[in-house]
Amino acid sequence: MSIHPILQGLNPPQLEAVTRTEGPLLVLAGAGSGKTRVLTRRIAWLLEKGLARRHQLLAVTFTNKAAREMSQRIEALCGPGRFPFLGTFHSVCCRWLRLFGERLGIPAGFTIYDSSEQLVVMKAALKQLNLDEKRFPPRSMLSRVSHAKNHLVDAERLLHSSNPLEREVGRAFALYEERLKASGALDFDDLLVRTVQLFREHPDLLEQFQEQLAYILIDEYQDVNPVQYELVRMLASRRRNLCVVGDDDQSIYGFRGADLTIMLRFEQDYPEARVVKLEQNYRSTQAILDLANALVRHNTGRK
Repeated sequence: MSIHPILQGLNPPQLEAVTRTEGPLLVLAGAGSGKTRVLTRRIAWLLEKGLARRHQLLAVTFTNKAAREMSQRIEALCGPGRFPFLGTFHSVCCRWLRLFGERLGIPAGFTIYDSSEQLVVMKAALKQLNLDEKRFPPRSMLSRVSHAKNHLVDAERLLHSSNPLEREVGRAFALYEERLKASGALDFDDLLVRTVQLFREHPDLLEQFQEQLAYILIDEYQDVNPVQYELVRMLASRRRNLCVVGDDDQSIYGFRGADLTIMLRFEQDYPEARVVKLEQNYRSTQAILDLANALVRHNTGRK
C-alpha cells in the first residue's frame, strides 16, 4: 500500500501525531525530534482530508520567524494560500482587536507602543504621582505591570492589595493605562489581555470563534503563560480539537510569565487527551544526546 506524500518520512510517533486528528493531543517533542515537521504535516493532513479549511485553523507559535517557516512549509505541501490565523499569539490577537476591538472602545487604528514608548509613558505616570524614580525605577515598574497583565491581574486588584508596594504599583499601573488609552495605544501585553477581555465580555463573539476554529495547534506550549493559557482554554472549550507541542526540558520565556506547570497539567485539563512522545533526535550526535539526557534526568518537573 502506497504512503500518502504528506505522511512520507514520518516515524510511528510522528505519524500518530499527524493523523490523530480528533480530541486533545499533547505532543512531547525535544529539540531536533521533528516537531515543526509534525505541525506542518498535521495542518496539511487536516486540509487534505477535508476536515478543515484554512480559515478554520488556528496555528500559533512564539516567534515571527517560526511562523514564517511554518507557513512556507505548509505552502510547499499544499500550495499557496492565506492562513488568516497562523502566527504568533500577539499577531493573531492584534488582528482580532483591529476587527472587533471597538466593542471595548479600542480604535481600529490603535498604535502598539514599543518598550521605549512604554518607558516614556511610565516615567510620566510616576512623575504625576510624585513617585521617586530611584525608589520606583520605571523599568522595574513596567516589569511589574507586565507580570500582572500576563497573570490577568488588573490595576484594581493591586490597588486593594495589603502590600503597600503593590498598591503603589497599582496606582502607577492605573495611570499608565489611562495614558495609553488617551493616546489610542496598547502595549505588547495588552494585545493578549484585551483579547481575553473581548471574549469574556462578548460571549457571542467567543461562540463565533469557537464554532469557526475547528482545530487549534499551539507550538512551544511549555512557554505559555496564564493569559495565553486562558485564551486557548476559551477557544478550545467547545470542539476540544487542541494539539499542543512542547518540550518539558526547555522553557525560555520565564521573563514573560511562562508557566511550565500549564503544560504538565494538560492531562488534568483534558482527561481524554492522548500523549505522544517524539523521542528520536534527528539533529544531534549520540555524544551530545547522552550528555543532554544526563543533564535533564535531574529535571523533576518533566513528564
